[in-house]
Amino acid sequence: MMNTDKNMKLYYSISEVAQMFDVNESLLRFWEKEFPQLSPKKGSRGVRQYRREDVEVVKLIYHLVKERGMTLPGARQRMKDNKENTLRNFEVVDRLKSIREELMNMKKALDGFTYDQVEELKKDIQELNK
Repeated sequence: MMNTDKNMKLYYSISEVAQMFDVNESLLRFWEKEFPQLSPKKGSRGVRQYRREDVEVVKLIYHLVKERGMTLPGARQRMKDNKENTLRNFEVVDRLKSIREELMNMKKALDGFTYDQVEELKKDIQELNK
């Protein structure tokens, strides 16, 4: 039985990783040369197999270079000198982004309510609290 759950896969192809980040496969190959931390396993025919750890490294590189606008030497130095802090900061930023997205979705849902519906909800909540 084939495992289709992305969170459960052991290996990802270069095309799958490129799609995850909306980048070209050639950029991933270039980053392999530039960042020693990125070294996907290569099969007998040279086919790259990215593990979850490799995908996390790509995510960090993407964040530093594409989202924060760092130069490649700057990103390479940041990952070399201070990888733990850089990773921790990235995780905080990533979590804040997901919280922001959640809040924006909640705002959209709330924007759909009319004044009368809000007043009705208030009455319902007051009844529940009695």
